[in-house]
Amino acid sequence: MGHIKKGELTQEEKELMEVIGKGTVQEAGTLLSSKNVRVNCLDENGMTPLMHAAYKGKLDMCKLLLRHGADVNCHQHEHGYTALMFAALSGNKDITWVMLEAGAETDVVNSVGRTAAQMAAFVGQHDCVAIINNFFPRERLDYYTKPQGLDKEPKLPAKLAGPLHKIITTTNLHPVKIVMLVSENPLLAEEAALNKCYRVMDLICEKCMKQRDMNEVLAMKMHYISCIFQKCINFLKDGENKLDALIKSLLKGRASDGFPVYQEKIIRESIRKFPYCEATLLQQLVRSIAPVEIGSDPTAFSVLTQAITGQVGFVDVEFCTTCGEKGASKRCSVCKMLTAEL
Repeated sequence: MGHIKKGELTQEEKELMEVIGKGTVQEAGTLLSSKNVRVNCLDENGMTPLMHAAYKGKLDMCKLLLRHGADVNCHQHEHGYTALMFAALSGNKDITWVMLEAGAETDVVNSVGRTAAQMAAFVGQHDCVAIINNFFPRERLDYYTKPQGLDKEPKLPAKLAGPLHKIITTTNLHPVKIVMLVSENPLLAEEAALNKCYRVMDLICEKCMKQRDMNEVLAMKMHYISCIFQKCINFLKDGENKLDALIKSLLKGRASDGFPVYQEKIIRESIRKFPYCEATLLQQLVRSIAPVEIGSDPTAFSVLTQAITGQVGFVDVEFCTTCGEKGASKRCSVCKMLTAEL
């Protein structure tokens, strides 16, 4: 395919641009089957059909265009915007995720020097910021499901890759939520499985710190999840109630004010055990948390969440008081059932 010039659209391509805004996926599919339609055509501003669909929040349109070969990293927009930037600006979490899964590059900057995550933060789309900052390609995890070098066995059984990837990419780092994600999956909620998982987390953490483009944020997240997994292992060893006892311990508040001291100590301990003492992020976390008396603000969880997900503050947003899930009033439905059982 030759070089595509801005604004030089065929009649069918003009129709496609209109259909993306007002038409149906079926109409778009018919047009994309035409020889006169280039899926990466550019309008006068350098926007592709995928960029239009992403900005307008059309999830099914985005999926259709990607199936037809849309370039998720096209960078011909007059201000250097990409499809991921438009998805993040739209505030659509599902489309942001789809762009990332399609291979969208997160470190590309536009004409004012902002990445997709920075653009989303600028307009207050903090959920999209969190998704971008927490994205981890599945293929990077699948690497560990195959024997490497002289190894005869993979470090991670293939059956564990799916449930582990779900935890790795979660934007809710609350320890209760992570333990619940482990507990609800029979494949993960076993000592042997968690032993393999936490070791893989440690390997990913190490790789993040030693690669050329060091990623301290992702390394800290992997280390933190590894620490929660190790706590799960300890409780699986000790009793028949499996992970219920750990959840109880995390939720138990002290008599004076109900503050969950054990939870705070676990998070502080995980940060303190981060094996790369020279890391700038670790030093920032320690400076923010160390002077704070347990039970006062900011909590270790709030500081860690802000550092990893990029979410600044929690103004006008309701969170479950048990597992930290967003959009819940006091307790989400799952935790209401959980606390009733406990």
